[in-house]
Amino acid sequence: MAPKKKYKPTTRLVHGPEHSAKWDFSHHVTPPLSSSTTYRLDSARRGARGFTEFGGPVSDFGETPVYIYDRLDEPTRSILEGELADVEGGECCATFASGMAAISGILSSILVPGDAMVAHPTLYGCTHSLFTNWYPSMGIEVERTNLNDLTALADAVTEKTRVLYFESPVNPTLELVDIEAVAEFCSEINAKRPPERRLLTVIDNTFATPFGQRPLEHGADIVVHSLTKNLGGFGTELGGAVICPKEFIGRLLLYRKDFGAILNAKGAWAILVYGLPTLALRIKRQQYTAGKVARWLTEQAAVESVTYPGLEDFPQYDLAQKQLRDFDGDFAPGNMIYFALDSAQVDPEKFVNYIARYAYSLTLAVSLGHTKTLIEMPASMTHSVYGEEAGRHVRLSIGLESPGDIMSDMADALEAVS
Repeated sequence: MAPKKKYKPTTRLVHGPEHSAKWDFSHHVTPPLSSSTTYRLDSARRGARGFTEFGGPVSDFGETPVYIYDRLDEPTRSILEGELADVEGGECCATFASGMAAISGILSSILVPGDAMVAHPTLYGCTHSLFTNWYPSMGIEVERTNLNDLTALADAVTEKTRVLYFESPVNPTLELVDIEAVAEFCSEINAKRPPERRLLTVIDNTFATPFGQRPLEHGADIVVHSLTKNLGGFGTELGGAVICPKEFIGRLLLYRKDFGAILNAKGAWAILVYGLPTLALRIKRQQYTAGKVARWLTEQAAVESVTYPGLEDFPQYDLAQKQLRDFDGDFAPGNMIYFALDSAQVDPEKFVNYIARYAYSLTLAVSLGHTKTLIEMPASMTHSVYGEEAGRHVRLSIGLESPGDIMSDMADALEAVS
């Protein structure tokens, strides 16, 4: 058989590993679903071996792992983790019951009371809530600083700082953080630190997905994902993932075992069988439509501003061209649009309410990366924890519908409420 490295990531996502010690992968065209919470042990010695070996990375080659109990490890989830690590270019992956569980898992396995972290000012609302409402009570200090301002970042980082945390693109503004610049900043800091206290970069890559951006290639240390979004793709499964170096996987898996937020096997199977193989196909179609919709929005008098990385007037267009690249090296601006309405011409809430009631091709719902186009108002919904009750901005997650239908439904809404 030809070596696996010959094939592009798009092909590998469709076919999975050529061989796996986790099951007889060579004879299953579709990976089988493991559905057992506990596993038969041939002897007490075998059971002891399983507990002894727990916490290390599981390879597709070599001897079949000893499976003991679903919360520790099981085949379907383990296959998915191998695929996610591979497509991000990382060493190891651990999956979780949700994206927030993944974020909590990796940070809680690194940080201890007395540590500090620096986070970008704008983040997903629940991440902001975690850092604002919970970490201070745990003795973990969270400083909020623009990670694109390296001077301000240098002032914010202290000897206690262990993690720089950010999203790129940022939810919901689509601002980009220069991953390479932040990684180089960390390298300068780490040259003066012992290895066990080095400063780590943790990036949420949910918006771009590994199809459109692979942060490890730009120097990031750890990547987190909400599998619920584009990687799952169909809005049917909750999940999260952490892609990290081998040195972190043991403690991370131990935390997951004790914390209990595992991804269930049925959810892992759906993401493995439906989500990953269709990722490239879905994102290419969605960003094609997003480009058309974004340009159409710029032409509407009632639309005050449009933010989309694929537009030439995107404030960080050069950085977008550098970071947002798909598996073939083509520009991959993604499927998310963020726009503001002119409140003097259109009441944003009435606009969204009209769409919720009358539009067929758009759905008022939170989340993103769905086959359906989803629309929401971040200030009063996903990011309401920031304290704003209303806003002019609208977030669009473009689905697989015809771009003409999406634009037609929005045109009807603009006309009806103007």
